[in-house]
Amino acid sequence: MHQDSVLHNLSLTMVLAPLLGAIVAGFFGKVIGKTWTHRVTILLLMVSFACAIYIAKLLILDGMPSYNGVIYTWADVGKYQFNVGFLIDRLTAVMGITVTFVSLLVHIYSIGYMAEDDGYQRFFSYISLFTFMMLMLITANNLLQLYFGWEGVGLVSYLLIGFWFHRETANFGSLKAFIANRVGDMGFLLGIAAIMTYFGTIDYSTIFADAGNFTQTTITVLPGVHWNLITVVCLLLFIGAMGKSAQMPLHVWLPESMEGPTPISALIHAATMVTAGVFMVARMSPLFELSQVALTTVLIIGAVGALFTGILGVIQSDIKRVVAYSTLSQLGYMMVGLGASAFSAGIFHLMTHASFKALLFLSAGSVIIGMHHDQDMRNMGNIRKYMPITYVAFLVGALSLSAIPPFAGFYSKDAIIDAVHLSTIPGAHFAYICVVLGAFVTALYSFRAFFMTFHTKERMSEGLRKNLKESPWVVWVPLVILVVPSIILGAMIAGPMLYDPHSILGNSVYTAPQYDVLKIMAGHWHGAWSAVAESIYTPAFWMSIAGVAVAWLSYIVFPRLPNFVTRRFSWVYYILDRKYGFDDFNQIIFARGTVGLGKALFKYADLKLIDDYMVNGSGRGIEWFSRTLRKTQSGYLYDYAFAMILGLLVFLLWLLLG
Repeated sequence: MHQDSVLHNLSLTMVLAPLLGAIVAGFFGKVIGKTWTHRVTILLLMVSFACAIYIAKLLILDGMPSYNGVIYTWADVGKYQFNVGFLIDRLTAVMGITVTFVSLLVHIYSIGYMAEDDGYQRFFSYISLFTFMMLMLITANNLLQLYFGWEGVGLVSYLLIGFWFHRETANFGSLKAFIANRVGDMGFLLGIAAIMTYFGTIDYSTIFADAGNFTQTTITVLPGVHWNLITVVCLLLFIGAMGKSAQMPLHVWLPESMEGPTPISALIHAATMVTAGVFMVARMSPLFELSQVALTTVLIIGAVGALFTGILGVIQSDIKRVVAYSTLSQLGYMMVGLGASAFSAGIFHLMTHASFKALLFLSAGSVIIGMHHDQDMRNMGNIRKYMPITYVAFLVGALSLSAIPPFAGFYSKDAIIDAVHLSTIPGAHFAYICVVLGAFVTALYSFRAFFMTFHTKERMSEGLRKNLKESPWVVWVPLVILVVPSIILGAMIAGPMLYDPHSILGNSVYTAPQYDVLKIMAGHWHGAWSAVAESIYTPAFWMSIAGVAVAWLSYIVFPRLPNFVTRRFSWVYYILDRKYGFDDFNQIIFARGTVGLGKALFKYADLKLIDDYMVNGSGRGIEWFSRTLRKTQSGYLYDYAFAMILGLLVFLLWLLLG
């Protein structure tokens, strides 16, 4: 009981501290001023981060049992009970450290990045509230609380992406993100409803305990079409994950979200919102392992996203959009790991990705500060001369993203590729081809951005060149901190995370014995440095090296080559520039289509049918009937006598015929 109370109090403090910071910054920010706004929010986030570390220490290092407790009962409705409660296990501990660590660094970085912004206090309130919502999501012990955090991060992301609401593009991006997430969330909500209907509960532990009893249960999806219940539930839940974690075709919102301030890009696209879908699938692993169809779906969609969204990053000129498309690709890798039943590998890549992607976004933000908020790489060049700290930070992030050993991204990405190679789940061969080719594409767009920004000739204006210098210390200190896990995190925890019988995640994720590829891989694990030495025998390593080499040849040795290739294969460039037509399809079919449908319904249903025929028509009908009836009131006696006789004849005729 004492252990439970400790975890109970720690988890409450971890979750509520950012909420308190959001309330103080939001309601009292103007009173306490800018300085105390960031001091209060950062101090409270430090408290949250410290709690997350201590929780991880108790669960992972000390071996304390997981805590699953109800904080209070929100509502009793019939046979359903809706609780607010915490499930604090090893998966929660890992996610808690990841979320609070990146969020804390983003808070510190924002002091410098947002210093001149009028919405300073509002910004800190939003990012603290975002952190609270994410912590509510990862600590939930039931689907209702998960859904609360799920919708919470979606709502606050709308506010953050549209933070500069005076910009039309920011308003468009925030609305696009909100609507795309609503599409996915509809599937997620239907999945929760199906679980409530058949399982009679939304509590994780009860659902997972009863899941084996529903493996043969079928439901009617369409007349005459019967599907396995577990498959339907998993696919519906995964639709929600597709929206939140930006999987194709619901990926269109994420590049547009670059319209928000750069710290938001790091927070949303590194460790928090976009990883919520990955976390949810891992949390629901006991259900997904019962449906091979669901696993195949996750595997294929993740693989397609890993390759094809990465290709789009090769043609981007906006430095933030390159990193955004990189996020789409890496989220695909995480989903591939989950689909191959290597749940630990997927979460491992989530952790390393949080470090190096936050590093890349914040490094890009540092460049943008130096360039006076110009984000176009075509206007940059040779910035390493003026911003050496940012240069090294971006280089480390690019090496880790490209999975170059011994950087952190190598261990997690290589584990996913190996897991897919060994997987027997249908679609694994196709997925393996995609992720290996994706290694080349990742290295190509990463080092294309690196060379265009920090090498090549200087292309900025003379006035900008004179003022170009390293960012303030509050900007580069978070970069230096993030460099450390981006280098060493993979080598430190690859063994305990993936191959140890008593792994870091323990039994917080479940893998069916027939799909346990990590168990096979554990037999070939001989340590972190051995993995580095053996990497030269893997195709993924040489694909990454080839990507770096092609970028170097294209932008350093033969700088005219990219323009030549663009002209020579203009039709390919056109397809990529149109983003495979997904945006056009959405604009034409959904955006313009719904606007056109709305106008048609207004013109014909509202104005014609309802207003003209039903409302005004009923008035005209009564008016006509009144005019007609008035003509019978002539005032002459013989007219009334004739009417009486006629009525009497009709009555007599009715009697005779009746």
